[in-house]
Amino acid sequence: MAGENLTVSAPIAKKVPFERVHHGDTFVDEYEWLRDKEDPEVIAYLEAENAYTEARTSQLQPLRDKIFDEIKARTQETDLSVPTRLGEYWYYSRSFEGKQYGVHCRCPIDATADGIDAWTPPQLEVDTEIEGEQVLLDSNVLAEGLDFFALGAFSLSHDGNLLAYSVDSTGDERYTLRIKDLRTGELLPDEVVGAAPGATWSLDGTHVFYQTVDESWRPDTVWRHRVGSGADADVTVFHEPDERYWVSIGATRSEKYLMIWLGSKITTEGWVLESDNPEGEFRVLLPRREGVEYSAEHAVIGGEDRFLILHNDVVDGVKAENFVLAQAPVTDPSDMTILIGHREDVRLEDIDAFADHLVLGYRRDALPRVSVWPLTEQGYGELTELDFGLELFAAGTGSSPEWEQPTLRVGVTSFITPMQVFDYVPATGELLLRKEQPVLGGYDANDYVQHRDWAVAADGTRIPISIIARRDLPADGPKPVLLYGYGSYEASIDPSFSVSRLSLLDRGMVFAVAHVRGGGEMGRLWYEHGKTLQKKNTFTDFVSCAQHLVDTGVTAADRLIADGGSAGGLLVGAVANLAPDLFAGILANVPFVDPLTSILDPSLPLTVIEWDEWGNPLADADVYQYMKSYSPYENVEAKDYPAILAITSLNDTRVLYVEPAKWVAKLRDTKTGDSELLLKTEMSAGHGGVSGRYEKWKEVAFEYAWVLDKVGLAG
Repeated sequence: MAGENLTVSAPIAKKVPFERVHHGDTFVDEYEWLRDKEDPEVIAYLEAENAYTEARTSQLQPLRDKIFDEIKARTQETDLSVPTRLGEYWYYSRSFEGKQYGVHCRCPIDATADGIDAWTPPQLEVDTEIEGEQVLLDSNVLAEGLDFFALGAFSLSHDGNLLAYSVDSTGDERYTLRIKDLRTGELLPDEVVGAAPGATWSLDGTHVFYQTVDESWRPDTVWRHRVGSGADADVTVFHEPDERYWVSIGATRSEKYLMIWLGSKITTEGWVLESDNPEGEFRVLLPRREGVEYSAEHAVIGGEDRFLILHNDVVDGVKAENFVLAQAPVTDPSDMTILIGHREDVRLEDIDAFADHLVLGYRRDALPRVSVWPLTEQGYGELTELDFGLELFAAGTGSSPEWEQPTLRVGVTSFITPMQVFDYVPATGELLLRKEQPVLGGYDANDYVQHRDWAVAADGTRIPISIIARRDLPADGPKPVLLYGYGSYEASIDPSFSVSRLSLLDRGMVFAVAHVRGGGEMGRLWYEHGKTLQKKNTFTDFVSCAQHLVDTGVTAADRLIADGGSAGGLLVGAVANLAPDLFAGILANVPFVDPLTSILDPSLPLTVIEWDEWGNPLADADVYQYMKSYSPYENVEAKDYPAILAITSLNDTRVLYVEPAKWVAKLRDTKTGDSELLLKTEMSAGHGGVSGRYEKWKEVAFEYAWVLDKVGLAG
């Protein structure tokens, strides 16, 4: 690489043998000492790696600056969200040029408007004074003097007078909860330290419910706080001792019920309490049964209170893998009647209830979709799927908090369509465009193409690939490709627009997504066939997608980069061992590359709940051996690897910095060849990386410059 700094040599981590023995297997871990971030030697090593990374990439600084400037130039920095009506106000957020964080505001509704006009959001202009505007929370003010800032709760009391909000100032996801009186602008003396994000009000605004986490960062307890009292008087209303379950609390849209939800990776349980009785006792909705997941929403059907229940229990002797929708009386939730039966090609995902219609969210053909279901005096009308005329898209409901409203907020986007916000009118079928994400500098979606291709895995399974490129790329000859993958937790990588991605596409790079098993794109079994003892399908599917792109002439191995973060970092780390000669580079963000060490340690954040995802290697020798056979760290070999850039954060509580640090140390000691191996550690950030939009843009520019350099497009 022309101009690169070769005067700084790669840091070599010392070796301190540490034996890990399970199921008769001894693994000698020479870099486990890097786990102690209180050790000055560990910090010195991470800082030496940072200095080496900066030296090796310093010649890319002009390109990084250029990409940062492109992102900045395309982004309308001073902007407003589409206002959402709640009670007597329109709520919206603002962003300002030069400011890192958003500002939450509201303005009064037009008291003279009626019908649909009363639900038509005001056309707010960034440079025009907004009559009656009230700033509720300015995150820039809250973040002053902090290296890190994240807003957790932002929850309004039902009368709109009080705001409960919480702030994390270190990145460790423990928040301080405060209450602000919006009538006076004053902070109440109430303060809760160490809360999880989120807050839920009782109907009368006298109480706030919140959660706390245990030592493993698992939300395990729900508390009730009486406004005006000290945190020492807060009451525990629910505690879940089973370490596999996460606890959350919220309210139904009807505001009639408070709901506590417990969820492991495979089992759920709901508890319910009338919202107007905040000091009452929560009661179980349907007792938990291992392997049965459900959700419940309050609806009024034909004048009767009902719970609408999505579940995957056995129906007519068959497990409803992709979920069914049932209704039940609120007095006896177990007395269920099926409304929508099981389908192998449709995964039901959520049901939203309003006073006069229901909204169903589901996925079919690897795309998320929305249908609206009117409620009639007798019961149910005709289900209507919303159509947006795009081959690849993602549709979902936006913020529609009111129980009675004549419109439904819907968001639609694709890989080449900036986010469009519509209000759908169920009574007429109209789709009213309220806002399209502005892209400055004359963006034209017609300059780009997106399409779906399919690779075939070794077992014959067809794997969807999304491919996005500039329309004017030459048709013949292999092109540089960034291939992204995730493939865990039933998370789907749905079509979405990215301003920053244009900096890759416009330089001639193709962006592709491998929708591998372990994700949820093709239904529940797509997930089941990429977890626990079938996890390797995730990795081999990705290799099949990469090979397909090479075989069909889209790209070649010398210009193909694999990209993944977190569990997707495990994916690309495993792929680096499986098929190193298929890639020119690997970009791994906060990568979960030492999974066996982590999942063997129940004291680590998130470990116990993860056993449903990966298996329990502590208790099961087969799981231990299977995980050991794919763990990126334990399978590093003396062979040529592609160039690797690993990025992590010192304060990450989800994937500890030590995983990529150990991985890079072992690769540097073991691999052959002279491919570049870099580790970059953010010294004051959490799992989401740096905070603040400009800092995030700089991070993206750093990564993209490296990617472009690896495929010969840095010039």
